[in-house]
Amino acid sequence: QVRLVQTGGGTVQVGGSQRLSCAASGRTDGTRGMGWFRQAPGKERKFVAAISRRGSTVYEDVVRGRFTISRDGAKNTVYLQMNSLKPEDTAVYYCVLDDPPGSIITNYRALEIWSQGALVTVSS
Repeated sequence: QVRLVQTGGGTVQVGGSQRLSCAASGRTDGTRGMGWFRQAPGKERKFVAAISRRGSTVYEDVVRGRFTISRDGAKNTVYLQMNSLKPEDTAVYYCVLDDPPGSIITNYRALEIWSQGALVTVSS
């Protein structure tokens, strides 16, 4: 069984930066993509970014150019570097394993392995 443990989060001022990390442990072979979602209070969980096992990336439009997703295969860890943060970026952020493959993009409700989540608050 794979487990995702997330670190990072907290309060940051508008225009600031925050980095989230998510380490996979357990029965992981590094062949799955990983991604990040976020959920603002009272709203549906939404896609933020994803990275394939080969390093190809995709971003949601409103974060492209400000957020960067990366991964360290040796550490089974994925990162989300968030720059130029805005109040509307305030949300609980979750990382997820792309299993079944492709579900990050096509049907996030099919994804089964999520991190515990961390609140990022952008204050003005």
